[in-house]
Amino acid sequence: MTARNSYLAACISLITLIFLCLAWELRLAPVKPGGSWLLLKCLPLLVPLFGILNGRIYTYQWSSMLILLYFTEGIVRASTEAGTSQLLAAAEVLLSVVFFWATISYVRRSRPRHQP
Repeated sequence: MTARNSYLAACISLITLIFLCLAWELRLAPVKPGGSWLLLKCLPLLVPLFGILNGRIYTYQWSSMLILLYFTEGIVRASTEAGTSQLLAAAEVLLSVVFFWATISYVRRSRPRHQP
């Protein structure tokens, strides 16, 4: 796995997760018919978006911790809800795991190596 592949995986998983959160709470399985305020949960994902797209190491580092909130929400909702919401929660868990793995991989492959 190269730094480029990790970069692409992080970008794709983050953008997909943003769209998943929006679609989930607006159309696919909102808590209340017609949408709910839970769609605001996608806003924190927009904060690191430009840093991730620009390959900023620091953004990769702190966003790997931010994504754990989405992983936790996905686990809770996958185990407490049924039907479409449960499938969407499982997708959220998968995307958050991919993003976490990709950010860690990108940071490890992009940092300068010390030569003795």
